[in-house]
Amino acid sequence: MESSQRFRLREPSSGREVIIEAEPDVIYRDKSTGEPLEVVGEILPLAPSQSQLPWAVENLRFCDCCGAMAQRDLNDCPTCGRRMAPLR
Repeated sequence: MESSQRFRLREPSSGREVIIEAEPDVIYRDKSTGEPLEVVGEILPLAPSQSQLPWAVENLRFCDCCGAMAQRDLNDCPTCGRRMAPLR
């Protein structure tokens, strides 16, 4: 299980974005320009999570028992704890 939170950071001048595991109170800079990156948002699921996949339509599926959404790389539903059916 991972304990670091992933964030989406953006370079203000070019608009390039990067997703990294960021620590609080640390200023991250672009490697090529040295410009400070600004935090745009947190990546779901929030840490700590059993899944490494971000919450996006292509990475989610529905639990057979409770109907809650869960990441495709999980075997057990994080909401009800029951085993989900295998992917087809």
